Amino acid sequence: MSQPLEGLKVVDCATLFAGPVVATILGDFGADVIKVEHPRGDALRGLGWHRDDVSLWWAVVSRNKRCISLVLSDPQGAELFKSLVADADVLIENFRPGTLERWGLGPDELMAVNPGLVMVRTTAFGQDGPYSHLPGFGTLAEAMSGFAHINGWPDGPPTLPPFALGDGVAALTGAYATMMALWDRQRTAQGQVVDLSIVEPLFSLLGPQATVYDQLGIVQGRSGNAAPFTAPRNAYQSKDGVWLALSGSAQSIADRVALVVNREDWLEQEWFQSHAGRLEHVAELDESIGGWIGAHSRDEVMADFAKEEAAIAPIYTIADIFKDPQFEFRQSIVHVDHPELGKVAMANVVPKFSRTPGQIRFPGPSQIGADNDTVFAELGLSATQIDQLRLDMVI
Repeated sequence: MSQPLEGLKVVDCATLFAGPVVATILGDFGADVIKVEHPRGDALRGLGWHRDDVSLWWAVVSRNKRCISLVLSDPQGAELFKSLVADADVLIENFRPGTLERWGLGPDELMAVNPGLVMVRTTAFGQDGPYSHLPGFGTLAEAMSGFAHINGWPDGPPTLPPFALGDGVAALTGAYATMMALWDRQRTAQGQVVDLSIVEPLFSLLGPQATVYDQLGIVQGRSGNAAPFTAPRNAYQSKDGVWLALSGSAQSIADRVALVVNREDWLEQEWFQSHAGRLEHVAELDESIGGWIGAHSRDEVMADFAKEEAAIAPIYTIADIFKDPQFEFRQSIVHVDHPELGKVAMANVVPKFSRTPGQIRFPGPSQIGADNDTVFAELGLSATQIDQLRLDMVI
């Protein structure tokens, strides 16, 4: 099948994690992504889990990418990079502000050779401002965005997520920003710079906190599994030890939960008819709902909630996800052929397209510079010239 981004050339010279994942998303939908890493290897290759010295994280994030090695700070490498970018549609980078400019590869130089280039510049804090020169990772964004402050239990510390949340949110933001910039280029024939910080997308995702603080002076705190804006909303444990997550954020669903847990009397109470009222009685709600769920098995809970069309779901581990029929039916996990590991499971491309779906065509190659010969030949270099670049340690 054709894919929506076929014919789009993307150069990815970013590292850990937001920038590379922007390129992964574009590659999943058919873009020709050329991953540029230093000859000593991208930092992601040594991070996280390995099997037989093969980086599993690299296999996922660098999927659908042709990988080359190149020293951008070397004058020869800089010239080759300009040639690579000359007919590219998108460049994704995450060097500290001023680094590419110092190498003669800033927006002015690159757009002089390619006026239609969309340049996605990913940093912790953005290209300008008092923090722009500071190093940073998603962890700092998760802290400074306000996320960690509201995550966790009231009597516990602020809690950082155990995965790259800030980078993931920034990557999704970067992917849609790239497509908007490309759409603008359709009208104007001009490229532009997308200034993507990691902290700002996560901050913007946290809801109306800024408005609430501005208008009411409220600083949202930690509330565990409860929500400060609706009830019931919590995690409850069944008789056989399974944790289940429940939300009654719509009035109709809250009504159905009351019927399931045999509290029809709530339906007659005025307080039960609004979010504010239910929040004032959250202890009573949790006691009754938790008590009812705790007296029933997971299967009984799921069956009774399904009968009333109330919303509840078990809290899954990755092992549970592998066995779940909905995930299986939707092919949420696919198996990709890896030259060294055989079949490798990965989360599938999202979202689904009816006519031009995304696809994981191949995993990230384990060999550094696996596509050097092919890509540099496409730039017009001979085999002798490519060998000389290796001897000069430029690639």
